[in-house]
Amino acid sequence: MKTLIRDAVKDKRILIWGYGREGKASERYIKEQCHPKSVEVFEGKIEDILESEYDMIIKSPGIVMQEYEPCDKKKYTSQTELFLNQYRDQVIGITGTKGKSTTSAMMAHVLRQCTNRPVILLGNIGFPCMDYCEEIDEDTIIVFELSCHQLRHTNVSPHIAVFLNLFEDHLDYYHSMDSYFLAKSRITKSQVEGDYFYKGENVPDIETKAETRIIKADEVVDIPLKVYGEHNEFNATVVRSIARDIYGCNDADITQALESFSGLAHRLQNIGTYGGITWYDDSISTIPEAAIGALNSIPDVKTILIGGMDRGIDYHILEEYMAENGQFNYICMYESGKRVHDEFLYRYPQFRNAGADRCVVYVNDLATAVKKAAEITPEGCGCVLSPAAASYGYFKNFEERGNVFAELIKEI
Repeated sequence: MKTLIRDAVKDKRILIWGYGREGKASERYIKEQCHPKSVEVFEGKIEDILESEYDMIIKSPGIVMQEYEPCDKKKYTSQTELFLNQYRDQVIGITGTKGKSTTSAMMAHVLRQCTNRPVILLGNIGFPCMDYCEEIDEDTIIVFELSCHQLRHTNVSPHIAVFLNLFEDHLDYYHSMDSYFLAKSRITKSQVEGDYFYKGENVPDIETKAETRIIKADEVVDIPLKVYGEHNEFNATVVRSIARDIYGCNDADITQALESFSGLAHRLQNIGTYGGITWYDDSISTIPEAAIGALNSIPDVKTILIGGMDRGIDYHILEEYMAENGQFNYICMYESGKRVHDEFLYRYPQFRNAGADRCVVYVNDLATAVKKAAEITPEGCGCVLSPAAASYGYFKNFEERGNVFAELIKEI
């Protein structure tokens, strides 16, 4: 096997900037496998980094580093870039605003069942890539979920790149859709001839040397999936195309594998029936389109819980949907929920004094929202937590938000 990571790090003075999951994985692998001259960890600001003391600075993806900041950019890299430098020919990289985790997991599931090759799932899905280097051989297929933060400062693209969709998100970090799109577009920017680029119809064109294949809505597979929603039918179409066209899997085996895929936690997950109501956890939802998708996907849903951290994204599409779909109860909470509630009533004053058949209310927090949902959701119907907002400021992450939701409904 190639040793490009080790060769790049050997005898170097290394600074790991950021000490989350990726930072810890980088430290362990480099110390154990790469023979560096030194390894230090730093969690401060860029202006406090003494660049002259290091040969390489490995930045963690969550740290904001603006392009205009004065620094020796040649010294900065990332775990993702180091990993792709060595393994990019074996990698299926998957990004997109919505669905990248489910599609990555679905891809790994199908390829494990339909090929005779080892398959590793890693990346933004919660598995730092450097934790898996020792498990990879030349026959391994690597499914790598790539976030915009991981891609932003990466100058290597995977052999097979997937850009599922593009919606407004992470504007607290990128400040504009153009900047956000440019970060994600790096998944194909450095591809070469012989590579493949799959993209959804709403993804703008990107200049690339890869063979581009557009996945269209009218090509969606007709397979009885265990996971809800048209978006997951689209995700399955992407998976089927790659498994069949690139890896030579036959349609019957692919269909059987897709039918057996049960999905991921916190993504339209049925977590049980309590108090006569079926509860669904879609805590991964951080944008308006995801909340709308949840309501359109679950057949028995009657109530939705919306709100979290307000990152300044545009909620007009959700508010318009609320105006046109009065069959649902909308319980708004936290900072962004307050904005959705107030903007909705300002834009649609005819609903300010609506009767009991149209419920759009604001409450302070998730616990109060669950109690309210239990009161107003008809027995035999469903309630979904699909916040259309980030969890930060109220919960550690979307997983904790979903877990708290699951515990709260058990108290009903």
